[in-house]
Amino acid sequence: MKQDDRGNLFEIAAFAERLADLAAPVARRYFRQKLVVESKADASPVTIADREIELAIRQAIRDSFPDHGLFGEEHGLDKADAERIWVIDPIDGTKSFITGMPTFGTLIAYLEGGVPRVGVVDHPALRERWVGRAGSPTLWNGEPCRTSTCTVLSEAILYATTPDIFTGKDRDSFEALSRHVALRRFGGDCYAYALLASGHVDVVAEVGLQPYDYLSLVPVIEGAGGVITDWSGRPLGLTSDGRVVAAATPALHKEALAALS
Repeated sequence: MKQDDRGNLFEIAAFAERLADLAAPVARRYFRQKLVVESKADASPVTIADREIELAIRQAIRDSFPDHGLFGEEHGLDKADAERIWVIDPIDGTKSFITGMPTFGTLIAYLEGGVPRVGVVDHPALRERWVGRAGSPTLWNGEPCRTSTCTVLSEAILYATTPDIFTGKDRDSFEALSRHVALRRFGGDCYAYALLASGHVDVVAEVGLQPYDYLSLVPVIEGAGGVITDWSGRPLGLTSDGRVVAAATPALHKEALAALS
């Protein structure tokens, strides 16, 4: 990576953190309050907090980078053919949010040529933030963090948000992976991936994810020393199939892919 690329990404990452700073107080203001919860077309819940945060972030991006594309969970895709695109999940884990669980997060990704270069995973209720920037160490609350050194599934801690997301062949694959690990746990939403970046979780495997669910995770996991791909080992992008597996080390990731296949 050229030095000017590093400088540009440093500025982008700083701006992405300002977007998270914009979102966090809104999320905290609505958290654990009585809210109207609506159901979207896919039956997933949405609240005023989701919409208000995304609108604020979108406006800030438009003001600073009017030529950049925008893809958010609540308000869709603008400028799809742009070279630089921001991908936003205002509240990842809305089900956690509306039930008072603090593991929900705001996810912000910046892509160039379809490749995630900057990612922010911010947890407003917990006041924890992970920032990934291509070519640089991932930061947790401003300090470098690293994945664990686990290299074998037999010693690994596996997480997924819920077993309910796995059906048919996907469920068979996840159960096959689960049989190889030391411990299987559920919950956490995007927090599980953040904990992986800090060395507390070794493997996360999920299906049914959308680009705004996983693209911000790529720079965070990779910058901490981990690996994150689809279940076939391909890099994650805007058109991935939503099957995601992240692991602390390349060796562990290879084992996880073999178990899922």
